[in-house]
Amino acid sequence: KCGAILFFDETDALFGKRSEIKDSHDKYANVETSFLLQRLESFDGIVLMATNLIQNIDEAFIRRISCVVNFPLPDAEQRLALWHSMFPEEMPRDPGIDFEYLAEQFELSGAAIKNAVMSAAFLAAEEGSAVNMAHILRAVKQQLSKQGKVLLKGDFGKYSVYF
Repeated sequence: KCGAILFFDETDALFGKRSEIKDSHDKYANVETSFLLQRLESFDGIVLMATNLIQNIDEAFIRRISCVVNFPLPDAEQRLALWHSMFPEEMPRDPGIDFEYLAEQFELSGAAIKNAVMSAAFLAAEEGSAVNMAHILRAVKQQLSKQGKVLLKGDFGKYSVYF
């Protein structure tokens, strides 16, 4: 009645697929999912849901979603713009940072690029130096490992000397 919009982040965690009941945890998880489904059906307002794992959402919820907007990973040109935009003017940085290489070589989301820049800044601050390619590459490797991707020294091409 107040015009509220409901927003669920990490939707897959709340609206996950119901499973075969093997123990009491499964039973209560299924009950919670069914309850949420009933409550959403009775809500007349707008519900926004965000997830990276739409395949893990219960099919009953998917059937009730009227619009799905997919945000694909940025392409190399978009990643280049993101890399440049993440470095504030005040941040001390080495002029030799190869932004084109970073954009072409690593398929990262905007959030992963932001996290890599933050990690690189912390690495540089720890050393008392400007952010350089070595810091950024270590941070990128860390970001990709969080996603389950293992990079070997050879994956860094001409920059493998940093590893």
